[in-house]
Amino acid sequence: MSTSRARGQYAKGAERREQIIQTATDVFATEGFEGTALKRVAELVGVREATLFHYFKGKQELLTAVLAERDRRAAAVGNSEKAGLDLMAPIAERNRQEPGLTTLYAVASATASHPGHDSHEYFRQRYEALVGDISADISQRQHLGEVRSDVDPGQLSRLVVAAFDGLQLQWLYDKDVDMARGLRTLIDVLLPPAG
Repeated sequence: MSTSRARGQYAKGAERREQIIQTATDVFATEGFEGTALKRVAELVGVREATLFHYFKGKQELLTAVLAERDRRAAAVGNSEKAGLDLMAPIAERNRQEPGLTTLYAVASATASHPGHDSHEYFRQRYEALVGDISADISQRQHLGEVRSDVDPGQLSRLVVAAFDGLQLQWLYDKDVDMARGLRTLIDVLLPPAG
């Protein structure tokens, strides 16, 4: 096989993989990820369900790719690759509009805690980056006098992330929980400058 033909097949394979991720993200956002969701993804992509796993090692790798796409879309909410306090409420609002992806995230994050789990490294890196970005944002705000400076920014960052995940989990059980409002309240109460 010629090198250019192999490159062409690789490009088509990468393009198909991306199409599957985009389609699965859209389907899971509105319809959830259990039951017939994979069949629906395959149907929309124009392949058989079994063909999906020609592009992924298994269902868990596809689910992790969908979660990574969810993160990319969330970053687009604030036109920033880094998380910060100002993005928390808008991202929570977006998550409210995508209940299937929010459920997928909650289920996957709870089950991926074992180091041998296929999504473990994704979540470990995600939390590390998220806490680091929010901590940097808090630190910068501390230097500007915008938020309290008597608490370590890393600890404050972990509390904000914990509140976000906790509110999201409560919302899965009770759709009257206003995640965005809860986060705004937390930030207003927890972080105002001492004065």
